[in-house]
Amino acid sequence: MLALEARPEPVCIVPAQTAVIVVDMQNAFASAGGMFDLAGFDISGAAPAIEANKRLLAAARKAGLTVVYLQMSYRPDLGDAGDISSPNYHKELGMVLMRQRPELRGKLLIDDSWDWQIVDALKPEPGDQIIRKSRYSGFCNTGLEAYLRARNIRHLLFSGVATNVCVDATARDAYMLEFWPV
Repeated sequence: MLALEARPEPVCIVPAQTAVIVVDMQNAFASAGGMFDLAGFDISGAAPAIEANKRLLAAARKAGLTVVYLQMSYRPDLGDAGDISSPNYHKELGMVLMRQRPELRGKLLIDDSWDWQIVDALKPEPGDQIIRKSRYSGFCNTGLEAYLRARNIRHLLFSGVATNVCVDATARDAYMLEFWPV
């Protein structure tokens, strides 16, 4: 058991019951020419985040922790993006950019596109789990909860670049589902 400093008291984790959740470390969010870059966001923080993730994943794998990648993704027909009444349709950046810039349609976060791919430096390894998601939270309409419960995972260590959106949404939902988000 490991004790992690936290407030109001330390969080004790058991490595066999702990997973690292790598959220959206995709070209869309962390690479030049990706969706964030095309939208004009400063992606200069992505390179240090990728390096930190490399160290985290190496340590996690060495300690025997489960590694789960969450991958923001839409089918080519956008059938899972939500209809015209969906907040996701109107607010998710990829959907907005593809409507505003028709030349990007079918290129942002679409299954198997370059934008959708995990950045090369963090490619999943054999034994890692990849879970596709089409909403900010990795728990929304995915198999993440069932996957974690089947393995008796209780503690989740979160990592990613868009911490204020998808990492936050997933960590909050984890807490509501009685997991320990870190």
